[in-house]
Amino acid sequence: MLFEWAFPYPSQRMPVLARNVVATSQPLAAQAGLSALQQGGNAVDASLAAAICLTVVEPTSNGIGGDAFAIVWDGSDLLGLNGSGRSPASWSPERFRDLERMPDRGWDSVTVPGAVAAWADLSEKAGALPFTDLFAPAVRYAREGFPVSPLTARAWARAADLFKDFPAFAGTFLPGGRPPEAGETFRCPELADTLEEIAETRGDSFYRGRLSRAIVKEARRGGAALSDEDLAGHASTWVHPLSMQYGDADLHELPPNGQGLSALVALGILDRLDLSGCAPDSPDAIHLQIEAMKTGLETAYRHVADPEHMTVPPEAFLEESFLDRKAAEIRRDRARRVGGPVRKGGGTVYLAAADEAGRMVSFIQSNFYGFGSGVVIPGTGISLQSRGLGFTLEAGHPNRVGGGKRPFHTIMPGFVTRQGGPVMSFGVMGGNMQAQGHLQMMARIFAYGQNPQAASDAPRWYLFEDFRLALEPGFEPATAVSLAARGHAIAGDDAGARFGGAQLIHKVEGGWLAASDSRKDGQAVGY
Repeated sequence: MLFEWAFPYPSQRMPVLARNVVATSQPLAAQAGLSALQQGGNAVDASLAAAICLTVVEPTSNGIGGDAFAIVWDGSDLLGLNGSGRSPASWSPERFRDLERMPDRGWDSVTVPGAVAAWADLSEKAGALPFTDLFAPAVRYAREGFPVSPLTARAWARAADLFKDFPAFAGTFLPGGRPPEAGETFRCPELADTLEEIAETRGDSFYRGRLSRAIVKEARRGGAALSDEDLAGHASTWVHPLSMQYGDADLHELPPNGQGLSALVALGILDRLDLSGCAPDSPDAIHLQIEAMKTGLETAYRHVADPEHMTVPPEAFLEESFLDRKAAEIRRDRARRVGGPVRKGGGTVYLAAADEAGRMVSFIQSNFYGFGSGVVIPGTGISLQSRGLGFTLEAGHPNRVGGGKRPFHTIMPGFVTRQGGPVMSFGVMGGNMQAQGHLQMMARIFAYGQNPQAASDAPRWYLFEDFRLALEPGFEPATAVSLAARGHAIAGDDAGARFGGAQLIHKVEGGWLAASDSRKDGQAVGY
């Protein structure tokens, strides 16, 4: 080893200002998106080239076998794409009746992957470059290899302990029997072949061809329920984003089955609480945000599911009467007790892109829990997601596991408009940190006027599954004391909080400002 791969000092990155920009969590993927723009592609092409590349260079958080969501400003309108897959048609509560919770690995956590179809659908609807061109960087890195970046190497090491007993995973992602270290070159030629086949067939092989047959063959060998019909029947869904006004800006999130509703509810409540007079890092400001977020998370946990199975329409939670009532329940001097756990999970990549013609993309994809289920299809490099964990076993719950259902989903792209025009595409990766991160970015940028890079660099707070509160280093010590006095249960330094990773692009005069989180390996790039 040449040196220690530790970064013990606070980071102060500078944003990138340019007419064409990309921001994501891995530098090689960001450069892949920039290359697409320089070849005459638009923001959609850039986002897809980066997303496809991320399945190779950051496999610890996403892959070909995951799901994807996007919000796109195409120059005149805001489009939403739900690229999440459904559970196998034969799943039922009885299949899991002896369990206390849904499995987090193995075949019984695998739902139909939707990312590949999402790539093809976005390209067809709004891309400019040939679909095959978008795969060139990813194929090159998979076949020729790439040096593994430091934070990705750390995540890889953690995953190795979880999945070392999965033979196909070990054979694909643990060369020589161990995870690659930071700076070591990793190659996966079978993944390159798979990507080329997806490119040449516009994803058809993955759902109705050779690749789908390989997936189903392995599913049968593993006693899984996933069938040819499950894969062939998959389709992305174009949706209308939901929105919530905050000051003179409007936050847009995708409707369920994603958890974006929780951020909208929290933001609507926060708008009624008025942060003026509270300094951005003060206990008062943090307390009000947390209390608003509790209601948002509670709402999502109790109600969000496949929209075909929800018993209350999501719009009901965005009505003024509901938000007024919830805001009135919040006390400035006392934390509210809440019931029901926040959902666990993580392992996600987010990217944003914008071009000089005014197009703008917010895109997110994930395998859930790092590499996902641990199931890898031999000879393909395909690691399958564990989104089945998003279901609940609770009888009567709209999100109870069943056949052909989309599960509750953590990943959520954010988008902000003002007076009907695009202002910002952004996301904050990290399981249930995502909604919390969206709220914190909105407050810092649109209530306090912080620039997106500063908002990203600022310390964050995080609510655990049991609603304990973690404060990232950077807050004044007195902040924790004040919050504890109001009744917040403060978690210790070793609690394992996950403060996520943000990527943001904001409109400025003559172009865009792109910001990338120092908590990730990535970067913002532009020209």
